[in-house]
Amino acid sequence: MQLLISYPYLDLYLHQGTSRAIEAQWKGFVGSTVLRQATLECVDHARAHGITGWIADDRLLGPVRPIDLQWIATEVLPQLVVVGLKRFARIEAIDPLNKMLIGQAQETAQQHLPFELQAFTDLDAARSWACGYVDATDTSR
Repeated sequence: MQLLISYPYLDLYLHQGTSRAIEAQWKGFVGSTVLRQATLECVDHARAHGITGWIADDRLLGPVRPIDLQWIATEVLPQLVVVGLKRFARIEAIDPLNKMLIGQAQETAQQHLPFELQAFTDLDAARSWACGYVDATDTSR
């Protein structure tokens, strides 16, 4: 696991295993502008490194506005399709409202995307799945 960028609100890592994956570890609340800028920077790194897996560690991410979730669905997820993403793993937020809102957005987006999206509570399981170490049909997570 290689650290690519580090900010007070986000660490971005590259995993190089069976498949390459980006891991975005959110460290707390960020406003819309910072969330969008940081997310686009993560996409740029994903593109540059030819990733096929994405791990979104949302455990400590503060509240995300519905308009920002919509922006991610319409602006970011299509870019990940172009990058070649195959597996998107999300570590669920600790905050119950955030967990619910992000989960609902994921369910809606999942219907229109050619890659797999899975929610996890265990970071190691999410990493293994996103990096291609675990078969998508494995239900032991």
